[in-house]
Amino acid sequence: MFGLSELALILLVLIVVLGIRKLPELSRSAGKAARIFKSEAKALKEQDSPEQPPGSGRTVSGAVVDRDEPSARS
Repeated sequence: MFGLSELALILLVLIVVLGIRKLPELSRSAGKAARIFKSEAKALKEQDSPEQPPGSGRTVSGAVVDRDEPSARS
């Protein structure tokens, strides 16, 4: 991943290449893209795994066995 010095260098190059007038527009569009991406990822996550109400888990059938009592089979 990038360190702080690399990110500062990239920002400096962007300012020189794009000019100071274009930088606010660029950051605004990047913010919008990040918000859209975040909302779409959240919607996809909710669609894939809808929340289940408490207590609606898997039900397993069977008998309760107390280990202190002798088995009914023997």
